[in-house]
Parts: sequence; structure tokens; C-alpha cells
Amino acid sequence: MKDNYNGALQHPLQSGFNATSTVHDVIKGINLNGKTVIVTGGYAGIGLETVKTLVAAGAQVIVPARDTSKAISNLEGVNNITIDAMDLMDPASINAFAEKFLATHDKLDILINNAGIMWVPLQRDKRGYESQLATNHLGHFQLTAKLWPALKKANGARVVSVSSFGHQMAPFNFDDPNFTNREYETLQGYGQSKTANNLFAVELDRRGQAFGVRAFSLHPGSVLGTDLGRVAPMALFQQMGTHDENGDIYPEVAAKLKNTDQGAATSVWVATSPLLNGIGGVYCEDADVAELDQGNIVHNYDDPSSLRGVKPYAVDGESAQKLWALSEEMISISFPAN
Repeated sequence: MKDNYNGALQHPLQSGFNATSTVHDVIKGINLNGKTVIVTGGYAGIGLETVKTLVAAGAQVIVPARDTSKAISNLEGVNNITIDAMDLMDPASINAFAEKFLATHDKLDILINNAGIMWVPLQRDKRGYESQLATNHLGHFQLTAKLWPALKKANGARVVSVSSFGHQMAPFNFDDPNFTNREYETLQGYGQSKTANNLFAVELDRRGQAFGVRAFSLHPGSVLGTDLGRVAPMALFQQMGTHDENGDIYPEVAAKLKNTDQGAATSVWVATSPLLNGIGGVYCEDADVAELDQGNIVHNYDDPSSLRGVKPYAVDGESAQKLWALSEEMISISFPAN
């Protein structure tokens, strides 16, 4: 068995896909009849496109939703789906969703941890945990732990964490993950939550592959038409050079962004591609395994194609183990993944 500690497997596979590939391109030839899938946040943005694509390929998809009325409206007309209530900031609702799923399903073939929040003002859950960490990582860690029995029974399950190039904004701060003793910076909070997604995939894959469970993380790309950054201050986008003084995105920047069909392509590819059989723990982008970024890639926020690569700290083996233990402690569960 091989793991991706320290980026050992971070080598592009030459998949034949690229930044312009769509969900329709990557799903060709894939038959998901008889497969059961969960997609968190699968009712907006790239999550919605992911659900539609997997359903069209034959899967039965369950969509846990914080806003069930929005989910019902957005998924109207989509067959073979079930919508259930779940809030990633509410541990009790995660447990309730998982218990209901386990009572009605024997196995879970694909879990796509897609839901997330980005660049929000300082908010905390009832435990005092910073909201981006609680939603983007801790909630999904708990959900995966609770669904573990069904994942093991699938004999080849995949767990997909939708991360982001934003992991490059910050490593995980083990000394003060909840901004208790440091000034809150939303980009730092987002960055460490996405780094956590990557580290979780690395360690989950190492532990899970003995049971046929493989884990992955990915950057969907810079996507136009999602509501992920809806509460972010415009000054952040202006600081990155993507928007003008009136708050309008520069046309030349917009022209380089992915649409939602392209943005969901990597999620679908990672969840279903036979090219990834026997591989796991890797961070992917543009429907391929990403390159390890050791300072050799120049990044410009006004050129989304340059926002690529995974930082070594986000696939560091020691940090992956440390985060696993901290996550168990923070949410008061044991998840040995055995």
C-alpha cells in the first residue's frame, strides 16, 4: 500500500482532460447504476452540477442540506435524489443524518464533501469553533466518521473533499486554529480549513485503503456563477486584482473563469475515474492529479490558470496525523478508521 505522505504521489497522470473539460467530458463511459452517493451542498453551484451529472450516470444521490427549501427548489425535476436536513455547524444534525442513512442503506459508494463557506466575518459555532473550520473540515470529518461503516461495506468507496487553491493562503495553525489568541483574518481562516481538507484526505486514504476506501481532495478551479463568495467584502476581490473600483469583475478575468459544468468536472472525475483506481490521498485539479508546488509555480490571481499546485505543508504526513488527532479531540469522537 502506498500513501501520499509528503506528496509522494503528486504526479499528473496525463488524464487527457484540462481546465476546459466539463462534467459531460469526464463522465463519458461511466456507469453508476446501483451506486449510492452523498453530496453535501449538492443543491447550488458546482455541487448541483455534480449531483445532476451523477444522477444522469445512474447513481442514487442523497443531498444533505442546511436549507432544505432551497434544495427542493433547485433540485426540482432531478430524479433519483433524496434531500435530508443537515447543518455542518450542528453536530447533532450530522449524527441524526448519518443515523438515518445507516438505518436505510447498507453501503455508501461515494461521499463528496462539497459544502463549504468562504471568506466570512468571524463567526463561531456553539462550541466556540471558528465557522470556516467548523463547516469546511470538522463537520465533514464527523460526517465521514459516522458514515464509516457504510463506506467500508462498499468494497471500493471513494471520499472526495472539495478543497481549493485557497489552501495556499495558510497552513494549518495547530497553536490557535480558532483564532482565540490572534486577530481574525478571514483569508487565513479559509486557507487553513482548505489545508485541513487536503490533510484529511491524505490521512483518511492511508487508514482506509486496507478496507477499499480511497480519499482525495481537489481544487475545482476559479468558477463563475457560484454563491460561495457571497458574503466576502469586495475589498478582498479588489485587493486580488479581479474587480474594479465599482465592484465589477474585469471582463478579461471573467472570460478566464470556469462555468459550473467545468467547475464540477474535477469532483466528478475524482469520484468516478478508473484512472484513480489504486491511487489515493492525492490533491487534484483540472481533472488530473496536481503537481507539488515547491515554489516553482508563479501565481497571478487575475490569471486563474496559474492558480494551481499543492503546497507541501498540505500533504505533510506528520501534519496529517496531528490534524486527525486534533479533530477527534475537538469533536469528541474516536475515528480509528478500522
